[in-house]
Amino acid sequence: MTTPLESLIATGTKLWLDSIDPELVAENRRLGATGATSNPLIIADILKTGRFDDRIEQLMRQGLNDADVAWEMTDHLVAQAQEVFLPVWEATGGDDGYVSFELDPLLEDLELGPPEDERVARYIELGKKWSAGHKNRMIKVPATPAGLQALEDLAAAGVTLNVTLIFTQRQYEQAREAVWRGAQRRESLDGFKSVYSIFVSRIDVYTEKHVPELSPAAQGQVGIVNAKRIWAENQRYWRDKGTPLKQEIIFASTGTKKPEDPPTKYVAAFAGSDIETNPPATNAATQKSGLTFTRQVDVLPPQEVLDEIDQKVDFAHLEATLMAEGIKKFADPFRHLLELISEKRLVLAN
Repeated sequence: MTTPLESLIATGTKLWLDSIDPELVAENRRLGATGATSNPLIIADILKTGRFDDRIEQLMRQGLNDADVAWEMTDHLVAQAQEVFLPVWEATGGDDGYVSFELDPLLEDLELGPPEDERVARYIELGKKWSAGHKNRMIKVPATPAGLQALEDLAAAGVTLNVTLIFTQRQYEQAREAVWRGAQRRESLDGFKSVYSIFVSRIDVYTEKHVPELSPAAQGQVGIVNAKRIWAENQRYWRDKGTPLKQEIIFASTGTKKPEDPPTKYVAAFAGSDIETNPPATNAATQKSGLTFTRQVDVLPPQEVLDEIDQKVDFAHLEATLMAEGIKKFADPFRHLLELISEKRLVLAN
C-alpha cells in the first residue's frame, strides 16, 4: 500500500527535510526524503540534546572560540547528513541528494554587520570555503542586497547555490539572473545546479495582519499563488538554457502557522514538481494523514481570486516587511547558538 509521502513523491515532488538531526535524517530518508537543509536554529536544537557534548568539549580543548565551535559543529553535522544523501546525488548525477549549509547570518546584522561591499566579499569568501571538497553540499545565500551581489561570482566559481529568503518575483528574478551570469562564466555547465527557496507560510501570516480586507477565498492563498507563479516563471526561464541539471524552486516555510489549517495545506498545494523542504513535524503529520496526493503545483485558484490578490496585495510592502523580519530571524538564532555554546563551555569546564 502506498503511503502519503510515497504518493507525494510519485507526483514528481522531491522531498527534503528541514533538519539535519542525524536521527531525523535517518528516519526521513526511510520515508523517501532525498535531501536536507540546515540553519543555526536547527544546529542549536541538535546541540541542546547533549549528544555532541564530547565533540564540543574536544573542540574547546583545542582552543577554539565559541564562533569557531559553532561553525565546526555545523560543518560536521551537515557533512554527516551529506553522507546519508550522497547515494542519491550519485544516482541522479547531481540533480538531487543535497544538504544546504547556511553562511554567516551575522553578516546581515543591521547594527554590527560590515559595510555592504565587505558583506559581498565575505559571502564569496565563505561560500568558496565551506563548499570546497563537497560534492553534495549547497551553500545558502540570502536574497539580500549583499547576498544577491555575491551570487554571480559564487556561481562562476562552481559553488552550488541555494538562494534563500525569497518572498517575491522581483527577488527571484534578480537571483536567477545573477546565478545564470555566473554559470556562463564557467568552462562548462556540467554540474551546474541552483535552487531558489520561496518562503510560503510567512506570506499568509503577513496578509492576515496587513491585508485583512482579503475575502475568505483569497486570504490564506497568497503564499501559494505567489510561489506557484514563481515556479511557472522558473520553468519558462530555464527551458531553453541547455543546463544538464534542473534549476529548481524549493517550496520552503511549508509548516502551517494557523491551528485551523490542516498540516498538509502547503504540502498538497505544491505536489507535482521541484522540491518541498518540510519540517519534521510536517512530514510526520503528512505521513499520518492517510491522504493520496495528486499534482497541484500548476493549479491556481479562480481568476477572480487572482485578480483580488493582485489588486489588494502590495508586494513591494510585503517584501520590505518580510525581509526586515527575515533578516532578524536570520541573525538572532545564530546569536542564540553562540550563547548556547558559551553556556556549554562553562558547564563542560566544571
